Amino acid sequence: MDIILPLMNVFVAGPIPGATAAGRCASMVGMLLLTPIDAEGIPGGMPRPAIEIRGLRKRYGNLEAVKGIDLEVPAGELFGFLGPNGAGKSTTIKILCTLVRPTSGDALVAGFNVVEERDEVRRHIGLVFQEPTLDEYLTAEQNLRFHAEIYGIPRAAVAARLDSVLEMVGLADRRKDKVGGFSGGLKRRLEIGRGLMHSPRVLFLDEPTIGLDPHSRVTLWNYVDQLRVQETITVFLTTHYMDEAERCDRIAIIDQGRIVVIGTPAGLKAGVGQDRIRIRTGNDAAAAETIVTGLGVKAIATKDGVDVFTDDGEAFVPRIFELGLSVQSVTVTKPTLDDVFLAHTGNRIDDAGSSGGLPPGPWSRKRG
Repeated sequence: MDIILPLMNVFVAGPIPGATAAGRCASMVGMLLLTPIDAEGIPGGMPRPAIEIRGLRKRYGNLEAVKGIDLEVPAGELFGFLGPNGAGKSTTIKILCTLVRPTSGDALVAGFNVVEERDEVRRHIGLVFQEPTLDEYLTAEQNLRFHAEIYGIPRAAVAARLDSVLEMVGLADRRKDKVGGFSGGLKRRLEIGRGLMHSPRVLFLDEPTIGLDPHSRVTLWNYVDQLRVQETITVFLTTHYMDEAERCDRIAIIDQGRIVVIGTPAGLKAGVGQDRIRIRTGNDAAAAETIVTGLGVKAIATKDGVDVFTDDGEAFVPRIFELGLSVQSVTVTKPTLDDVFLAHTGNRIDDAGSSGGLPPGPWSRKRG
């Protein structure tokens, strides 16, 4: 059995002993495990953004999937990229990972052009796919060693880096265990560790927790938070879990090939509406009229109580009690990222679904 895949314009072909073809081929994707070089600065002494996009377009025949995107992601940021299916999200990520060439525009990752300097881009990125890509017949350590050997990490440096990575993802005590016996959460942690073997400057996480139980999701994100501190890395995340998006420093939402909004989670939520205070009283209609007259804010009596809309709900609640109303219950609801997503795309994030993962890239398996 032969495996053929591009390694910086050099093809490696030949039998790979002790490994399944599917696992070996999949583990190659997107990670060229080489020693990173220092980031270049920009005038004024500021560090160069990890990702720079200007006027990016991608056309497939008559269909324009990406329509002139402009975007900058500073170094060290956890950046969330959200969008409904067919919005252009996956196409943009494939361009940034050098799997697809843009029709026009420029994109730089880690300071390198994704078209003119593809090899350098691949040296400095890690990519963790939505679908598992480990070889389950090998141990955790063998998976990482095989990866390091294929992509040229100096043998003298492999042991120390492997120890460090396994410690970072909490798998040092499972290094000799076959991956086939790992839970879904442990496999995802090992895949992230594999993506970090070459100390990339940018790590792409494509729906990293899809299919995991809630506890495994929380555990995985605790490790990602620790890795960001230890590795000083930029993380570019796609997810359809709003609690994960809340972790991001900033979020961009793409719809119909264009970025429709970008900002911090708090800023985006503040931009879609006011807090809602819902109270129940003995006479909701009279209470609503009293609130409007006495406090000069919007208040609507509904079958569920009185809804009061204001900028800072928690701070406003005491003013309602000062009116002398017989309040039976009170709740404060703030706008959510799902409200932001709905306001800008017309869909709930659950309706939009996941990214669907990155499709197969330009590598192949030859059976013989």
